[in-house]
Amino acid sequence: MAAEIISESSGHEKEYDYLLKFLLVGDSDVGKQEILSGLEDGSTESPYWNGYAYKTTTILLDGKRVRLQVWDTSGQGRFCTIIRSYSRGAQGVLLVYDITSKWSFDGIDRWVKEVEEHAPGVPKVLVGNRLHLAFKRQVCQREAELYAAKNRMAFFEVSPLCNFNIRESFSELSRMALHRNGLERLWRSNKGNN
Repeated sequence: MAAEIISESSGHEKEYDYLLKFLLVGDSDVGKQEILSGLEDGSTESPYWNGYAYKTTTILLDGKRVRLQVWDTSGQGRFCTIIRSYSRGAQGVLLVYDITSKWSFDGIDRWVKEVEEHAPGVPKVLVGNRLHLAFKRQVCQREAELYAAKNRMAFFEVSPLCNFNIRESFSELSRMALHRNGLERLWRSNKGNN
């Protein structure tokens, strides 16, 4: 098993203030593994477990350590059955498309329906991947912004290659998830567990 990300505590002290489970969804070949790799200080604890990968990383958000457990579901059609079991307990979803593939953007509707059916109300961030290939762009940024606004999602274009907006998209989803779950309530319960 990989070592914990924040290793300053050697005793029994908790290494994070919050633990959030996120799903990374989208069609195959949109670069979800690239995004996972873009979480530079994370570690892949189980590269493939029952067909999907997950990674844990810890980010600092408003002075609190937030441990993220990010699950990539590989984007295959069988995701419909996977999301039924793995959406339970998920506090956020990143919906990923490739800005150089209009087809992958058009597929986001299907993913939104699946997420809403199995994890209604969970905060979502729309992520346009591969910004470093903007010269091959097939999805206009404005179109994606409007789609995200219509579906009450945050929106980021990212490039794992350039390490651009990866952390920012996860930080925003973390803020949304903590706000939805009541940051003050969570903080009080964490203090009681110490």
